Amino acid sequence: MSIWGTILGGAAGFALGGPLGALLGASVGHALGGGMTGKIGRAGREATAQITFTIAVIALSAKMAKADGQVTRDEVEAFKEVFRVPPHELRNVGRVFDMAKEDTAGYEAYAKQVANMFKNDPQVLEDLLGALCHIAKADGIIHPGELEYLENVARIFGFSDQAYESIKASFLGATESSPYTILGVDPDIPDNELKSAYRRLVKEHHPDRLIAKGLPKEFIEVANERLAAINTAYDKIEKIRGLK
Repeated sequence: MSIWGTILGGAAGFALGGPLGALLGASVGHALGGGMTGKIGRAGREATAQITFTIAVIALSAKMAKADGQVTRDEVEAFKEVFRVPPHELRNVGRVFDMAKEDTAGYEAYAKQVANMFKNDPQVLEDLLGALCHIAKADGIIHPGELEYLENVARIFGFSDQAYESIKASFLGATESSPYTILGVDPDIPDNELKSAYRRLVKEHHPDRLIAKGLPKEFIEVANERLAAINTAYDKIEKIRGLK
């Protein structure tokens, strides 16, 4: 079963407390015509991590889409396209998205829960933040409210200003300091340290490694986007420095 089918079809096999668990439980209860809420069974760490990541992406994306004061069709379509939701699962995912959008719980509660779960796997949190960046740029305009939202979520996730700028530059486009900003290094970094930093980033953001940490395979597009930005940034620096 895909992660999307698991959200409602097989969600009863997962234990997920906190606000994300309440959202999932309410979604399952709504789908079944009941009032199912709270913890919903038990499963292995990897499975629980994947369902937590997925529900967090849906919930935070829904809140992200409202950060500029309105939810546009472009933003909704971007969510569906980037995360490759199968046509037969659109209704289930849309139900969770709509419930999160209207939920009285603030996005901070969702962000804190997922930050705590993945506190030892910051690369997974990077891709979650990257997913939000993609939603933010979907309508072609980055609204100040969306940037403020992204900054706050990054802070809750525990990212430094430099780390946040690196992630933002990778997903929202180049800045004056890019490509160094994308790699999270200073422009005057020695060549040998630059190569070490690049190799470390490539290793950390390899899709297989991220899947092992809890990133569902359906979200690999986000991981590939981050890795592509890292490779492109390093190629540019190599040319600038004449390292090739």
